[in-house]
Amino acid sequence: MKKKIEYLLPSLLAVLAFASAEAQDMRSVPRVVVNITVDHLRADYMKAFLPIYGEDGFKRLLKEGRVYTHAEYPQSRLNRAACVATVATGTVPYEHGIVNDTWLDRSTLRPVFCVDDPSYEGHLTGEKSSPRFLTVSTVGDELKAATEGKAVVYGIAPFRDAAVLGAGHAADGAFWINTLTGKWCGTSYYGAFPAWAMVANQTSLADNIDNYTWKPFSTLSGNFSYFPSGGMKQPFSHKFKGTHRFAAFTTSGLVNEYVTDFARTCVEQSGVGRDEVTDYLSVTYYAGNFDGHAVSDYPMEMQDTYVRLDKALGQLLKAVESKVGAGNALFVLTSTGYDDEESADLAKYRIPTGTFYINRTANLLNMYLMALYGQGQYVEACHGNEMYLNHKLLESKQLALSDVLGRAQELLLQSEGVKDVYTSQRLLLGAWTPGISRIRNSYNPKCSGDIMVQVAPGWKLFNENTKEEQLVRESYVPFPLIFFGCGVVTSASVDTPVTTDCIAPTLAQVMRIRAPNACTTAALGGFAD
Repeated sequence: MKKKIEYLLPSLLAVLAFASAEAQDMRSVPRVVVNITVDHLRADYMKAFLPIYGEDGFKRLLKEGRVYTHAEYPQSRLNRAACVATVATGTVPYEHGIVNDTWLDRSTLRPVFCVDDPSYEGHLTGEKSSPRFLTVSTVGDELKAATEGKAVVYGIAPFRDAAVLGAGHAADGAFWINTLTGKWCGTSYYGAFPAWAMVANQTSLADNIDNYTWKPFSTLSGNFSYFPSGGMKQPFSHKFKGTHRFAAFTTSGLVNEYVTDFARTCVEQSGVGRDEVTDYLSVTYYAGNFDGHAVSDYPMEMQDTYVRLDKALGQLLKAVESKVGAGNALFVLTSTGYDDEESADLAKYRIPTGTFYINRTANLLNMYLMALYGQGQYVEACHGNEMYLNHKLLESKQLALSDVLGRAQELLLQSEGVKDVYTSQRLLLGAWTPGISRIRNSYNPKCSGDIMVQVAPGWKLFNENTKEEQLVRESYVPFPLIFFGCGVVTSASVDTPVTTDCIAPTLAQVMRIRAPNACTTAALGGFAD
């Protein structure tokens, strides 16, 4: 009998060890993953206002999370749509196809919005939307596939592009604020508008906008001053009126609390976290300038926006953890990595500046090409800093695209205010350098122009047709990447630079699913086994 026990004991110990390891292994998989992207979030602002935050938002994330202090995007020309897509897919616009919020359709030469799709009607909106231009899978898509559709996946944002691109192709829904009605809306691409979202709309902006007044959240946020322009002389107060009132609200400090209220309803009533299968939420917040104005015009509003964002984050963390338990939720927070630029008069301070007129320059280029190759409209259109050539005309004249692009580049480099010119062939075939690599990552052959003009810093890029003006800056905007929760995150402050395309593979590794299908970036370390 003693010998039998001696034989059985190692086997029993092995079984118990395996069971213990398996149980520990299962606990490390989060029941809910919340991927938070804050549009325009800056690390310097976030840290500057720490004295006036509560304890449940930024302070908790910075203390208990794994904080990468120097995050950056692996692409240039940062914008909300492209950045949200990069976070979701783990790759760059060259692969995922979202180069900007809009680009030109080559067949019509008309602007196309990044999530427009006439095939799918909107819910509570006239906008027709889908992620059809997103050409690769997202981490939410891979979660759906890995769980055979059992995982619950939603995208929530104040803005349509962020909601749809954050949700991905296989999600259960994407929701954003209709800036014409103030209601939360969605798209039939994801199926019917859910009942819990209808419940959330019972307290919509449409019914309460007249009762909203944006005032300082506290005396601290109304008097503490970080900006060199100094403190305010009297408390600010903003009402939301007129046809623009809902759009203005989405850029105010109040919008993040409104987003959190909707997200809490989703967590509490939609089935998120109801079982052991991991669910996924993509949530977008806003920390930019109010109603298109420069921060120097509304500095105290910016401070109050961060204080209210801090409160909203704390409420979201608490709502998710209350549903699934603090050890069963994983949060990741980052920024879109760019900032609204000031429109200050640089010439007043003798800083080199000027205005680069893209349409005027395109007309000059067209005249130059006509002198070389004969009559024709060689430059079909301009969009942003890009020029689109007439490929059919070049083919009819039997002109080599490389020759025409080379000639165009030579002329444009002589234009005042131009720092550099990147042609499609230079980006695709040129020698690799870190700078060119980032620009190439922001280029996509299907929707980008043939010529990208890099305007000199300090100059304004002006489109005479649309009257759009942009002050060019190449300054690095500091922002963090923070992982928090789930018992798998080792709290630390990491100064090593990281790129945001590592978010998707890291989340995939923690959830034990495949990374998105165009993601070639390795997952980050520092997570408990």
